[in-house]
Order: sequence, then structure tokens, then C-alpha cells
Amino acid sequence: MRTVNVEWRPDEQRFTASGTHPGHTITLNAPHEAGSPPTGFSPSELLLAGVGACAAWDVVEILRKGRQEVTGVDVRVTGEQRPEPPWAYERIEAHFVVRGRGIRPAFVERAVRLSCERYCSVIATLRGVAEVVSTFEVIDEASVEA
Repeated sequence: MRTVNVEWRPDEQRFTASGTHPGHTITLNAPHEAGSPPTGFSPSELLLAGVGACAAWDVVEILRKGRQEVTGVDVRVTGEQRPEPPWAYERIEAHFVVRGRGIRPAFVERAVRLSCERYCSVIATLRGVAEVVSTFEVIDEASVEA
């Protein structure tokens, strides 16, 4: 079982979330005075961050097991929300940029597909609520260095 504690800090106009790893927190935006700047991620942005991090984790692990020399994975996650409350996501798109040396695009395609369709628990939780689609690109750092 996973547990996250969320604490409202009205004097700082933010929420602070802490999980199972001591000393690590996440700052989230909270109700604040009109005209005050945001104080952190919105909760719905944090959901998109969870999609990106969860899926990227799987992609890295799958590519490593496939003996691909991965040097970086970036994920840009965009979400389209309904125009009325509760503004649920209708569509989420995750675009993966995988960097490495000699990376085979077919391996990346497979890793992204497996993550998004089978292994990512965050996407699995959203499946049936929002359409989740993925795209990818590969940057071969060996050809960039040459």
C-alpha cells in the first residue's frame, strides 16, 4: 500500500505532499490570495507528471534490459480537459524523446508501447477515463557527435 500525506500551509499559500521516502516533498499550488502567483504544480499537472515519470521509468528499464545504451529520456505530456467541472482529462498525449548511442528505433517503439499499454500503473488507472496516446523520437548521440 502507498500513502501520501498532503498538508495545507495557508501562510505559504501552498500544499506540501510527502510520501514514503523521508526528506522528499512536492509543492502544490493551493488556494491563494487574488493576484498572488502560483506556488507550485496544480494537482492536475501533477497527474500529468505522474504519467510521464511512470512511463519513462518503464521505458528506461525495458531499453536497459534490451541492452540499449540510453543516455536520456524526456517525456512531454499534454492533457486536454473537459470545459466544465470537474474538468476531467479527456485525452492525454505522451511524447517520448529517447537519447542514446546506437539506439534502435524498433526497441524504443516496443518499450513505449509496453509501458503505455501494459506496465505504467498511472496510465492503467486513467485508462477508460481518458484516451491516452503516445509518440516517440530517437536521437542517436553517436551521429550527433560525429
